[in-house]
Amino acid sequence: MIVLVLLATATLFSGAYASAEENLKDTILKMDARLFDAYNHQRLDDMKALFDEDLEFYHDTGGLSDYQQTLDAFARIFMQENPPVRTLIADSTEIYPIKDYGAIQIGAHRFCHVENGVNDCGVFKFVQVWHNDDGIWKLTRIISYGH
Repeated sequence: MIVLVLLATATLFSGAYASAEENLKDTILKMDARLFDAYNHQRLDDMKALFDEDLEFYHDTGGLSDYQQTLDAFARIFMQENPPVRTLIADSTEIYPIKDYGAIQIGAHRFCHVENGVNDCGVFKFVQVWHNDDGIWKLTRIISYGH
């Protein structure tokens, strides 16, 4: 009888944990979609609302940028004749909770832009750290690499 109670309890807790993980994954994927919908439509103010003022953006070829430098860089990208469009690579995203903070998102995305009449694309890897402050999710760290 004790074994049945323990198995039932373990099953209950594992189901609750799996549900919490799925909720977190859904939330982070929605935040990612909001961020890059704003990026792809060149809405800097919408992007700005998703960045923590303590943002650090690490880019393997561009170096480290703070909040304002990151916003300035995106503003310059948006002024280009054919700014890149970002697409998340399906099934590449891994989401991990950070206790009492938020979540880590790891994945790959494709950026494409038209150059000399031809679509030029590249696939790159990223890590994003999302902070949850009473239901308000913001990016605090971004790492972009593999360029």
